[in-house]
Amino acid sequence: MKSLKIFAIFVMLFCFGAVNAYAARVVYVKKAPPAPRVVVKKPACPYKKAVWVNGHWTWKKNQYVWVAGHWVKVKPGYRWIDGHWKKTPHGWIYVKGHWAK
Repeated sequence: MKSLKIFAIFVMLFCFGAVNAYAARVVYVKKAPPAPRVVVKKPACPYKKAVWVNGHWTWKKNQYVWVAGHWVKVKPGYRWIDGHWKKTPHGWIYVKGHWAK
């Protein structure tokens, strides 16, 4: 019984730490991101059922840095939603790209 309580406490602390680690990754940027670059998809689609993930600006070392686009394998039954910058009352945040049903 004691080991079960210790395990439960460990799980709770782990989950709390994971939530805090995720929350700590939100970075508010006061300066609006530059316009997306116009990029030709290179190389051509490497295989069937691939989807292009557009490039985007990321915030590193107090400046915007361009991250090039790339091809990823399609996840059956899902569609790719590109990441984007969103304006909030605290500044700009980046919403990561993801697969959606």
